[in-house]
Amino acid sequence: MKIQDIIIIILTVISIAVVIWYFFGNSPTFEQTILILILTLSITTIIKINVLEARFKFLVRDFKQHIKHK
Repeated sequence: MKIQDIIIIILTVISIAVVIWYFFGNSPTFEQTILILILTLSITTIIKINVLEARFKFLVRDFKQHIKHK
């Protein structure tokens, strides 16, 4: 398991815990709960975009090598 996956899992668990905490009282405000959810989704999206970017770079390099051999 990669560090990115671990970060996503930890943030997701924290977000779920805060949402449950919000519904059962004595919790952070609604805005704080939404902020935690937005930050979790943003970081997850950034990580996934970086993974896709790395895969596309590999694909471009492979495609350039394929063109050179023809």
